[in-house]
Amino acid sequence: MSAPIAIIMGSQSDWETMRHAAETLDALGVASERLIVSAHRTPERLYSFAKGAKAAGYKVVIAGAGGAAHLPGMTAAMTELPVFGVPVESRALSGMDSLYSIVQMPAGVPVGTLAIGKAGAINAALLAASVLALSDGALAVKLAAWRKQQTDAVSERP
Repeated sequence: MSAPIAIIMGSQSDWETMRHAAETLDALGVASERLIVSAHRTPERLYSFAKGAKAAGYKVVIAGAGGAAHLPGMTAAMTELPVFGVPVESRALSGMDSLYSIVQMPAGVPVGTLAIGKAGAINAALLAASVLALSDGALAVKLAAWRKQQTDAVSERP
């Protein structure tokens, strides 16, 4: 069986953002596979990945993309798996173009859209882990500990 989560991105340059999703999953002990699957430059690779993702054993897909950001939506159009889209910050429009591309999916093709950049990548990983934790008690305990650690890290005084 493959890892339960696939982290896909449109190009090598997206790794700077998407590594935060991978690091968060690693910290929780959740295996993930990391792949470059460009909607524009490697459409056959995208088609093959998306159509075969469920059979390959993935449970959730985290898709990061910048600019036109078609990767999350095109992936969601071709798989029944939950897809979480992470808008990668672009030079031209600071990631707003990516955000709008991902969030404006037509009814019937859902993509869970996260924040632009690092925060979105981390939250996509936490959301994916939460989905898996519904049927994995050990992961649910790790996730609860993660959240408690986040709460405990906030001091009461400046």
